[in-house]
Amino acid sequence: MLKHPEQPTIHDASAFAAMRRAGQFTAEILDFITDYVKPGITTGELDRLCHEYHLAHGAVPGPLGFHGYPKSVCISVNEVICHGVPGERVLKDGDIVNIDITPIVDGWFGDSSRMFYVGNVGKKAQRLVAATHEAMLRGIGAVRPGATVGDIGHAIQTYAKSQGYSVVRDFAGHGIGRTMHTVPQILHYGSPGKGLRLEAGMFFTVEPMLNAGGPGAAILEDGWTAITRDGSLSAQFEHTVAVTDSGFEIFTLSPKGWHLPPYSRGA
Repeated sequence: MLKHPEQPTIHDASAFAAMRRAGQFTAEILDFITDYVKPGITTGELDRLCHEYHLAHGAVPGPLGFHGYPKSVCISVNEVICHGVPGERVLKDGDIVNIDITPIVDGWFGDSSRMFYVGNVGKKAQRLVAATHEAMLRGIGAVRPGATVGDIGHAIQTYAKSQGYSVVRDFAGHGIGRTMHTVPQILHYGSPGKGLRLEAGMFFTVEPMLNAGGPGAAILEDGWTAITRDGSLSAQFEHTVAVTDSGFEIFTLSPKGWHLPPYSRGA
């Protein structure tokens, strides 16, 4: 692997193989937890189940203890944009929930999040979730050697705006590999042709957060949980991707083909 000062790592074939394993395990946890996301369960119980799944399969929950984070996963409900700390909050019929998983597998980090429906979810919330997933796919679709991070952000921002949603600017995607967060930073807004030029071998996340209202975010007293300033709904999807010679590879696709809720429970 070649690394230059202030430049992203260019990974080799062995790193690709390691990240495929980490990415697939990440997606397996999200598949596993699907049947448990229903009215009446607490976010703390979902965290416990995910934590135990990590340990049972020889993995380490990357978020636990990261800069003092107290739990193994992030769970963000309704107006929570990201980094929701699991606890006593009880899921209710009609909620939308993001679960963000970042396991360490043999020293390599996977990272992915999905939205989940709790019971019967309204059409407005469903539309936001679907648009957020599509925005992520459009951002990933811009990934190829010679493209720029601005191309990714522009694809996301343009689609989100066309659907009437705002893009959160306080948080971004990030380089990943043997560390959880590194360069490059992947903004979810931007201008075509601007910013770092992509090269085959780069690994990073694409994880747009779309709000039904304004883009503003506020951090709660726990120092982690980010909520919409106007109380509007927020949604997020995240994949870990690589730049390949011909385009991109997504490391964190669901083994069961579960991409957008509602998922086929019990499959």
